[in-house]
Amino acid sequence: MPEMYDDLKHIEDTFTENNLSEYLIQAQWAEFVELKKAITELYEKNKSHLTILDIGVGDARILKHLVGIEEIWKMIKHYEGIDVAQNCIDISNKIIKDLKISKKTSVKLLDAVNLKRLNKKYDLIISTWFTVGNFYPFDFDFKNLKHGQDMSKNDKIETIFKQAYDMLNSGGEIVIGSMYIDNEETRKKQEDSYKSFGWKIITDKRDCFTATKDGWWSLRFTKKRVHDSLNFIPKNKISFIPLDTYNYAMMVRIKK
Repeated sequence: MPEMYDDLKHIEDTFTENNLSEYLIQAQWAEFVELKKAITELYEKNKSHLTILDIGVGDARILKHLVGIEEIWKMIKHYEGIDVAQNCIDISNKIIKDLKISKKTSVKLLDAVNLKRLNKKYDLIISTWFTVGNFYPFDFDFKNLKHGQDMSKNDKIETIFKQAYDMLNSGGEIVIGSMYIDNEETRKKQEDSYKSFGWKIITDKRDCFTATKDGWWSLRFTKKRVHDSLNFIPKNKISFIPLDTYNYAMMVRIKK
């Protein structure tokens, strides 16, 4: 399947706030509040400025908001973003130019499964706003969907985050910004959002993910599913933070 954000309409659909449900908008802000806390805690613990890698930089939303908060931005030594879609890299580069932050920021076209090609270490690696749930298994077949597939493990998530964990400096951390929580009400909210974009849904209540004919795929998680997907990380290194009071999304923090 082609990358979703290679289509400019998909960028307009999902990056324009007026097109988003209130649930998605609130998840953005809730994760940003928690992300600021994580950055501050890590900075104060390390007593040094942070190097950050953003997996799936998208439209540079997180970067823009961090730059806008001087108290947080000054804690960051360098902010690097990657994305698999050239459209997202182009948008991010324009924002970097407009904000005049090129000395402290860079973005690169790179599929996250090839993280090790960066050959760097980071204090903080982030992946925000449901991006991790978009990493469908390598052999997933959109055209011949089998309902009720076991998603206790996901080889793409495992491939990406094994590399990410190895790329953390000692005492570093991974923050997965928003993850859909697996329940019936969240499934319905996902479907409502995708229908509003004009996407044709090919999954139903038998599935723990929502997929569309266009190639969009988004997994819902339980704590067990997170632990199973990240089985190479000790459970006591993983913590869960609810992002709302209605069981829609959660943040996961992973310490080295």
